[in-house]
Amino acid sequence: MTIQQLEYLIAVDKQRHFGNAAESCFVTQPTLSAQLGKLEKELGVILFDRSKMPVIPTEIGVQIIAQAKKVVSESKGIMELVAQLKGDISGTIKLAIIPTLAPYLLHLFVRKFLEKYPNVKLEVQEMVTEEIVRRLKNDELDLGIIVTPLGESGVVEKPMFYEKFYAYLSQDHPLLKATEVTVSDVKAEDLWILQQGHCFRDQVLNFCDQTSSGHKNFHYESGSLEGLKNMVNRYQGMTLLPELATHELSAEEKTRLRPFVDPVPTREVSIILNRSFLKQKLVELLYKEITEAIPAEMTSKAHGKIVRFK
Repeated sequence: MTIQQLEYLIAVDKQRHFGNAAESCFVTQPTLSAQLGKLEKELGVILFDRSKMPVIPTEIGVQIIAQAKKVVSESKGIMELVAQLKGDISGTIKLAIIPTLAPYLLHLFVRKFLEKYPNVKLEVQEMVTEEIVRRLKNDELDLGIIVTPLGESGVVEKPMFYEKFYAYLSQDHPLLKATEVTVSDVKAEDLWILQQGHCFRDQVLNFCDQTSSGHKNFHYESGSLEGLKNMVNRYQGMTLLPELATHELSAEEKTRLRPFVDPVPTREVSIILNRSFLKQKLVELLYKEITEAIPAEMTSKAHGKIVRFK
């Protein structure tokens, strides 16, 4: 059994097609098929049902593929660990970040981080929390930047900063007369929220003690905070924005922000990783760069009251 054979195994599971898997591994299909055949013979089991299209792993194949992902991940980590012990800061970080953070956080630290560590390759994707956790556990990602706490077994959470929630109001909204707003001021029929799958949606509904939202004759749920902001700007109503998103508002838009009364609702933002993750030095450096790019007061847990999921 070789690491190369396990990589071919993982590729076929991902592509569900021998030809596409071979192409992704930069080998010919006969080479890949022959190596997987040798692996099956050595193990004495059939790993894929080749009668189906797309091909699917057998019941035992599913379990072996899961273990293969761990072995391949650990083997790659060994070389990067040795490099770090020698003082060479290099390697690839596969990072995922939730959509309500990416547009407002990435630009604060990415350029400086890569200038400091030019031998590090940072691969970033936006995805919702559920998908990040799934891929992290499946060894398809190295790190995630999400809202915590999660309480997921095997996942390490490293809190970085805390974001307050703000009410963002349309022009001539009645609440503009107030300097602060309360939970009771937020009405379901007046509130624009994100679509299902976004953790910020769950936090907003939990905080406001609502199960849904929507205007009388028009229901709209956006996939981005910018979409919600545009509805407030051009139509009517209100939405809730996390703190970093408010930093990008124009001077006029900031006049339509209102803080909440104490205790102020706040979300905790963390780096998450597998407990077995080997690139600890890279995690520390990335953590340091992000927290230094954030206003100092936001790194304190006393910044507000953390809003948990339902």
